[in-house]
Amino acid sequence: MGETKYYTEEGLEKLKAELDHLTKVERPEISRQIAEARDKGDLSENAEYDAAKEAQGLLELKISKLQEVIRNARIIDESKLDTSKVLILSKVKIKNLKNNAIMEYTLVPESEADLKKGKISVNSPIARGLLGKKQGDTTEIRVPAGVIPFEIMEISRS
Repeated sequence: MGETKYYTEEGLEKLKAELDHLTKVERPEISRQIAEARDKGDLSENAEYDAAKEAQGLLELKISKLQEVIRNARIIDESKLDTSKVLILSKVKIKNLKNNAIMEYTLVPESEADLKKGKISVNSPIARGLLGKKQGDTTEIRVPAGVIPFEIMEISRS
């Protein structure tokens, strides 16, 4: 059995849509390419056939891995998360106490991280330094630039 990973409903739906695309669009396309290459005659020296068969093998591997991820996926129940401290799916407003910059991040599963949208992985150094802290707490977080003190200004749900 594979490793259990946690997803938001939105994240799991994206995985299911990708699997659906692979099985309903890409798989038939590769089958068509193989049939086309087979129709061209001698398979022993048919580079198109070899390439299509290799692409088919890679696609089937990708489909198999994605099916396993979806089978082992668990959805995070936001209603059961404590809003008094920083947890996964918390939206956190923090203040850098060195330069007074204020940042806002949502802590998400690693597979859903997107810095442009303010979503950081719970496995990132900043998120790990914030997990379990409460509003008003200060924490020192080691980042590539050194150790930075942060104050947790606000915790909410996204």
